[in-house]
Amino acid sequence: MNAHPENMTPEELADAEAKVDLPEIGSRERYDPLMKVMTNRVTVRAFDPDFEVPREHYEMILEAARHAPSGANAQPWHFIVVTEPELKQTIASYFVDEQRARAKMKMKFPTPDYRGLATAPGFIVVATDFRWVNAFPVLRDDESDLNRMYRENAERILLQSVAAATMSAHLAAGALGYNVWWITAIGQEAAQVAMKPLLGIPDELSVLDIMAFGPPAKAPYKRWRKAPEDIINWNRFDPAHHMTDEELDDWIQNRRHRVMFKDASKID
Repeated sequence: MNAHPENMTPEELADAEAKVDLPEIGSRERYDPLMKVMTNRVTVRAFDPDFEVPREHYEMILEAARHAPSGANAQPWHFIVVTEPELKQTIASYFVDEQRARAKMKMKFPTPDYRGLATAPGFIVVATDFRWVNAFPVLRDDESDLNRMYRENAERILLQSVAAATMSAHLAAGALGYNVWWITAIGQEAAQVAMKPLLGIPDELSVLDIMAFGPPAKAPYKRWRKAPEDIINWNRFDPAHHMTDEELDDWIQNRRHRVMFKDASKID
């Protein structure tokens, strides 16, 4: 089939249009099941290590990721399924070392216990190639301030695209009954140096995050969520939603550790 609608025959276009299966506008037939998955998607950081994820489940989860939206329909993502226990342990050890390094630096961030990463039966590494920014609106071979602005936006497009695929995978895993952990502490160069040779990832690519999933080691719990009236604005941004530097600093110092880890019923 020709990629561009203008180059399609009427029969090809009709066939492509027929494949779009949407419910009637306003129908809750699919909305309610989707919201049930979303509201029960909770993070856990320790899993049942004896459970084995069927290959079919990996394929179903990544089929959902494959259908995520992306800028220029570039689909700039790669997924590495890790099933070898020794490889999982090596990757988990890197994060445990990172956890200890943060403690020594007195970073004052409530770092998760990364030892649980090695217990995850499901393990998917998400990577991208930042050369895909050239598929988005940029001026090639241009070092001007104007193009710097366009390139920064193109990087955001790429990251948002990969995040959309990752979130789709998380929801699919949740729909299959799994709890998921989204590991994002791998932006620093040391993480890339540690991860890419282990997984045979080319130098041009970057590891963005890891999706760990499986049955939880203990009962999961829900966490605090902001109320709709605190985040929704109509037509204009509500000034009451804007936090001062002092308010934000106070939140980080006094609330962050609670909302990251505590039961929603114990918040406020």
